[in-house]
Amino acid sequence: MTQAAKTLYTAKTHTSGGRGDGISRSSDGRLDVKLSPPGAAGIGTNPEQLFAAGWSACFEGAMEIAARQRKIELPRKCAIDAEIDLVLDEGAYSLRARLNVSLPGLDPEIARGIIDDAHRTCPYSKAVRGNIDVTVALI
Repeated sequence: MTQAAKTLYTAKTHTSGGRGDGISRSSDGRLDVKLSPPGAAGIGTNPEQLFAAGWSACFEGAMEIAARQRKIELPRKCAIDAEIDLVLDEGAYSLRARLNVSLPGLDPEIARGIIDDAHRTCPYSKAVRGNIDVTVALI
């Protein structure tokens, strides 16, 4: 990071109990969730769901910027279905992701350009680039 870099926001959470039966709370009180293992019955979410929600929200924001740069308005009914897989391969855990993007009413070539621009600039996309298998599809 350069000396000119400016921190815009810092999210702070406190988590205890982990995936098994934990809780996670933000310092500002706006997030207060129970945690549970993926696929388990009962109350709580899991880190993969939280990651999918955060990434898809951030990605939509990156698409808005990309569309604005092209002087295009995103369709009101645009949506992202994010899928995050927790994978066990040869005794090691990893993640795999799919972002399925719907931009109804946009020319597919223009929509693909917006998606590609967003994937290059979205902070979440940057964070996982080269680290996990990611597919970003226009649906």
